[in-house]
Amino acid sequence: QVQLVESGGGQVQAGERLTLSCILSGSFISTAVVGWYRQAAGNHRDFVAEIFNDGRTDYTDHVKGRFTISRDNAKNTVYLQMNSLKPEDTGVYYCNLGGRAGFWGQGTQVTVSS
Repeated sequence: QVQLVESGGGQVQAGERLTLSCILSGSFISTAVVGWYRQAAGNHRDFVAEIFNDGRTDYTDHVKGRFTISRDNAKNTVYLQMNSLKPEDTGVYYCNLGGRAGFWGQGTQVTVSS
């Protein structure tokens, strides 16, 4: 049974920072890609960042240089450090294991006010 539990969301002002955490449990967690996706109200769930088991990372263009994804395999945890937050970063952030057809957490709300 694969389980993903996100935490760390909140309400901040533009320019501030937040760190999201995703604790993973179950099979495949050490071998599959883990990603973060954002869903703004009424919109699709959009890709934000991902990290592969070999440490490679990928980001959507509008967060490059501001967000950092990292992975602590000993703690089965993936982090998303979000700096210089903007109002357009607002949304529910979901942790994902194995791509869009894989497993999802319940999401954590991030609200950035101007």
